[in-house]
Amino acid sequence: MSMSMWDRIRREAHEIVASEPALASYVYASVLSHDSLEHVVIHRVAQGVDHPEVRADLVRRTFEQALAAEPALREMFEADLAAVFERDPASGRVIQALLYFKGFAAIQTHRLAHWLWNQGRRDFASYLQSRSSAVFGVDLHPAARIGRGLMFDHATGIVIGETAVIDDDVSILQGVTLGGTGKEHGDRHPKIRAGVMIGAGATILGNIEIGAGARVAAGSVVLRPVPAGKTVAGIPSKIVGDADDPAHTMDQVFDPII
Repeated sequence: MSMSMWDRIRREAHEIVASEPALASYVYASVLSHDSLEHVVIHRVAQGVDHPEVRADLVRRTFEQALAAEPALREMFEADLAAVFERDPASGRVIQALLYFKGFAAIQTHRLAHWLWNQGRRDFASYLQSRSSAVFGVDLHPAARIGRGLMFDHATGIVIGETAVIDDDVSILQGVTLGGTGKEHGDRHPKIRAGVMIGAGATILGNIEIGAGARVAAGSVVLRPVPAGKTVAGIPSKIVGDADDPAHTMDQVFDPII
């Protein structure tokens, strides 16, 4: 019998309360006092970036405005949660990303910041970028465009520039940079197509395309476009093999071309 994601999250929340009563108030405030997944996400983001000078209530109200204007955000929340649950072996429950994973929180904070940026409210958007960087260790420019089903595994040290584009179903590990090559203006950051996996510590520079289903090995420096379905590794990177659905399998081991 299938169970909705929201029903599953509530069930898992009750299990936490039963097994770890010391966290009961936290779980009730974070999950069980809310009537929908989107309200939980909004609450978690607002609490995460709360600051004495810009309080959680203001962030919460603003996110509710964004959700009313962009109902598709609900589907994005679910897709991002499902991505973590399906791809991260450390995630045995759906609720874990919602309560504890800063990569998920950073992505949802960006979704609000991006909406604000597109509304012309760029100072508020930039504030959220700065606050998310300080709290979650992820520096994601509010103008960058990201798809759904995105996973930041561990997330610490991820940096994504202003004109970067990340399509659906992409997995990015800690320490990844999607940057420019210097002081140029205009469209200057990487375009990451659907199904790509980028390994820990990889650096991708310039307005180049990483083709659908490609894999960038950990620690690589990528300065040239990567064809779809290929694995690149090294400094500077070169093609070392094929890739088979890397964003979902999270397989970081490859057989190099001899």
